[in-house]
Amino acid sequence: MRQRLFIIPILLLTLLWCSCRKDFQYDTSSGNLEFSKDTVYLDTVFTNIGSSTYSLKVYNQSNNDIQIPSVRLAQGNNSSYRLNVDGVAGKEFENVPLMAKDSLFIFIETTFDISTLNQNEFLYTDAILFDEGPKQQEVQLVTLIKDAIFLYPSENADGTKETLFLGLDEEGNEVRIEGFLLSDEQLSFSNEKPYVIYGYAVVESEKTLNIAAGGRVHFHKDSGIFVGEGASLSVNGNLSMDTLLLENEVIFEGDRLEPEFSEVPGQWGTIWLAPGSINNTINHLTIRNASVGLLVEGDPALNPPKLSVSNSQIYNSLAVNIWARSSSITGENMVLGNAGNGSLVCENGGNYSFLHSTIANYWSNGFRSGATLQISNYDPDEDTSASAQDLTASFINCIVDGNSFLELSLNSNETNSFDFSFTNCLIKFKDTNNQFDTDPFYDFENDTYYNNVFLNEDTDFLNTANNDFRLGNSSSAIGKADPATALQIPLDIIGTDRTSEPDIGAYEFIAVEQN
Repeated sequence: MRQRLFIIPILLLTLLWCSCRKDFQYDTSSGNLEFSKDTVYLDTVFTNIGSSTYSLKVYNQSNNDIQIPSVRLAQGNNSSYRLNVDGVAGKEFENVPLMAKDSLFIFIETTFDISTLNQNEFLYTDAILFDEGPKQQEVQLVTLIKDAIFLYPSENADGTKETLFLGLDEEGNEVRIEGFLLSDEQLSFSNEKPYVIYGYAVVESEKTLNIAAGGRVHFHKDSGIFVGEGASLSVNGNLSMDTLLLENEVIFEGDRLEPEFSEVPGQWGTIWLAPGSINNTINHLTIRNASVGLLVEGDPALNPPKLSVSNSQIYNSLAVNIWARSSSITGENMVLGNAGNGSLVCENGGNYSFLHSTIANYWSNGFRSGATLQISNYDPDEDTSASAQDLTASFINCIVDGNSFLELSLNSNETNSFDFSFTNCLIKFKDTNNQFDTDPFYDFENDTYYNNVFLNEDTDFLNTANNDFRLGNSSSAIGKADPATALQIPLDIIGTDRTSEPDIGAYEFIAVEQN
């Protein structure tokens, strides 16, 4: 027994010694490594903005443990790429072990300054080299770098960013946002280079921000445009021939250009048309992936209206695509697509007119509590009698649809006027529990509110998940629009003629082959 007890510690010491040994025997790599890809495309990034992290997997398919003599970037320490090889950061590595039938990860990032090249775009390349001489293998690295005009707040002496005073809250505290005033030289956005905005770019009184056709404006997190009292926004996009490239459209979106960010909601703040801003006009604009696409506040009696918007699409907002608060808007050929709450919210009264617009919400990024279209003459977050304003809202040749049963919400305080009407519209409102049977606002036979309305019919959109709200072959919207209104807007959002047998919504039907 004592002899066995003596042997046990020796065995334990032997095991510990073996587990701590660093002198495993490795064969030198013979140039037979395999890779998950032969080229790593790091997609498009702006100058001086870091890319996402991309990965490459390296495989040893042999039966022997090997050691790779070197793993390095072809441009060495001068490279603008950065590597992380099995948890170690650097640009050159020596004697990298790789066990038999095993693999290792290499992570790649880049940041590149294009300013010295005098080019708007530059295809930056390098390569990861494995070993050298006749056994050398390589994987190419490719990144498109875009030059841009960067607009951002100045930095204060204490390291904080410049902020702007917006007013006082109910407790008398200052309300400020991180932002900066646009100078006169910054008030005309061209289409020569994209613009990247950090914080809120503020248009001050008696100034107009003009954005040319084909302009591209990218916003960093929690950034946007603030149009203040007496100021204006003028977006001057034109019809594009390429519906994917949208070469003449103005586009507002986030500043991450990698494909994995293309459909991520809430990447930036909002376009904020504050009370007192005037003569805001928008034509052929796409807004995507904001928190709130357009926030339009105040001035319900303005004539012309506070905002005139046409031939534009807003989708994938984290909260609301257009949020109007006691304001005035005319909209034509509008597509208000998927959003985390409502596609169009008009609250606290105001004056609103939408013609040939598609208001459709098929949000799939989580629970959605609000209807696609929400209209009220009071602020639901405040006392209804204190905040109420008269409301007038008219919808002609519009679609109101979505993936919920009740896609129309109408709320009045019964004190202020609440005048709304729908003419030649498709509306989804499936009151399966009969909870609105006695509410006169939802009496779809009442011609005070509803004229020639088509209830719960199939819109047959082409691809709601991708915010493609063109009409499919079996759409009930085909041929049911009011012709007189269609003649006022003879072309649809993509330039298709609608003067003969017009269709409801922003798109005129074009026969396409559907899966």
